[in-house]
Amino acid sequence: MTVQIITTPAAPASPLYSQGVRAGAQVIVSGMVGTDPATGALAGLTIQEQTRQALANCEAVLSTGGAGREDIVEVGVLLLRSADFAGFNEEYARWLPANPPARYVARLGVELPDVLVSIRMSAWVSSAE
Repeated sequence: MTVQIITTPAAPASPLYSQGVRAGAQVIVSGMVGTDPATGALAGLTIQEQTRQALANCEAVLSTGGAGREDIVEVGVLLLRSADFAGFNEEYARWLPANPPARYVARLGVELPDVLVSIRMSAWVSSAE
């Protein structure tokens, strides 16, 4: 099986981890926060703004790895505040309005300045089966 590190300027990057990895038919996206890759700043201070940007960042990595929304099989969400759950769901439902993948939501264990959400994904690229 071939393992490919996914790199794109359309999502935030770090020297400490890969934005994503493609292993065979599986595309795994690292936890993405609501940072706008063009500015390096958070897309906003609300859960909706950060969720929207984090999902866009995930989609950029998925796309670079050859996957799309329809290929997502699992989403992991870490929220800083439980009170943001409804606001997160509001934006998430716009992004995946039908046939949502498996998902978990838990509390974010580390505190990063003003970061409210981190989202990771796994996708299975059916054309690679």
